[in-house]
Amino acid sequence: MSQKSVVIRLHDIRRIYKVGTEQIHALDGVSLEIYQNEYVAVMGHSGSGKSTLMNLLGCLDRATSGVYELDKQDTTRMGNSDLARVRNEKIGFVFQSFELLPRFSALKNVELPLIYSRQAVWNRRELAHKALERVGLGERTSHRPNQLSGGEKQRVAVARALINNPSILLADEPTGNLDSKTSEEILALFRRLHEEGQTIIMVTHEADVACHAKRIIRMRDGKVISDLPTEQDAVWAQRPAGAGR
Repeated sequence: MSQKSVVIRLHDIRRIYKVGTEQIHALDGVSLEIYQNEYVAVMGHSGSGKSTLMNLLGCLDRATSGVYELDKQDTTRMGNSDLARVRNEKIGFVFQSFELLPRFSALKNVELPLIYSRQAVWNRRELAHKALERVGLGERTSHRPNQLSGGEKQRVAVARALINNPSILLADEPTGNLDSKTSEEILALFRRLHEEGQTIIMVTHEADVACHAKRIIRMRDGKVISDLPTEQDAVWAQRPAGAGR
């Protein structure tokens, strides 16, 4: 791992929300590094800080303090327009609810991020078609979301996330709306993308989903309480409550 480049570096990240007179420490001093081609799962119960961390990694939110470097660029010093560019060009998002436009075909949905990038108009359709072929939907390009199964919708969402060749793929509960068989198919797709070199960060509260990753980061009360390879995490998770947890 030491020979691979660092894609993400967080140093002492804090995110504080003010609710009336109260301060909520959603992230409380998070420091971590994620390397190129890692497959990482972030776990935690509701209120643990995992969703706040995902929003910050995706440049959808800003830290109150600390440093977030993406591809050696300090995002904490960027203006809104630069952050929007980074978000579009370096980060691919996959959401639990797919977030597809119902009136657009699969091809048009996948093309959308390219509208806001520097890609030439003539090249968009070809790139979108290749992205759909990459996720096994080369024959479904003209279908609208209501003509697709849940698994196919998520594959379209993955193709859209990959269209700009992002540094990281951020997946927020990507199997949350899918049955167990379809979930396995999406996780198999993620495994193949990881084998092809894609860096993947997946937020989930399900241990059987997280175990598909190679590294598991566990959060509680805005802090990282464990950061281990998946095999070691399985042992850590079996420790009795209070035993260093």
